[in-house]
Amino acid sequence: MITGIVVEALPNAYFRVKTDGDEEILAHLSGKMRMNYIRVLVGDRVEIEVSVDKKRGRITKRL
Repeated sequence: MITGIVVEALPNAYFRVKTDGDEEILAHLSGKMRMNYIRVLVGDRVEIEVSVDKKRGRITKRL
């Protein structure tokens, strides 16, 4: 798990997240967060599961 800050909100529940290691990852909301209507806004600190290529991920928790 990696933590970061949401930099930009994109359509279809996608977000551009800047990690603590100064990388930018394109991430989407997990299904549980969508089901429970958890809002993620620009500037929020989030926890991300990162894919193998380190360019995409899934937001699993809002911190």
